[in-house]
Amino acid sequence: MKKVVISLFAILMGTSLAMAEDAGCEAFKWPVTREQALFAEAPSRPSGATLAVGAAADLALLPAEKAGFAVPPERAPAEGTFGAVASVAVPPDGSIQISLSGEAWIDVIQDGKAVKSSGYSGVKTCPSVRKSVRFKLAAGTATVQFSGAKKADLKVAVLAPE
Repeated sequence: MKKVVISLFAILMGTSLAMAEDAGCEAFKWPVTREQALFAEAPSRPSGATLAVGAAADLALLPAEKAGFAVPPERAPAEGTFGAVASVAVPPDGSIQISLSGEAWIDVIQDGKAVKSSGYSGVKTCPSVRKSVRFKLAAGTATVQFSGAKKADLKVAVLAPE
């Protein structure tokens, strides 16, 4: 009988934890289900890669001092953190949403200047997505800089906002 009670407790706790994780992801200002699906299959990409709108990548980061930022990050990266630079082809309507699996600062650069975000949502209770930031840009190419990451890898999704 004791094993049955313990097993039932374990099952209920597992269900509760899974429900809590899902509830954490529901706390974003907009849905992040596309990111969750893309992050599960994200291919590895080096710093300097081109990120495609509608896809995700598991980006390999470098020590921040070796990341090769186009402009200094808006938030200076702490010592011992990681960063990367990537490019993205901005669609004609100019709206993109960049979502990350972990903590890092995002700077988007066009015409040599950092572009302010048009929307932000961050949740610490979602196990697979940490933050999602929206930008309104000019069509063409943009440089995306990631800085201040505590780990040497970061899953990144670039999507059209829903």
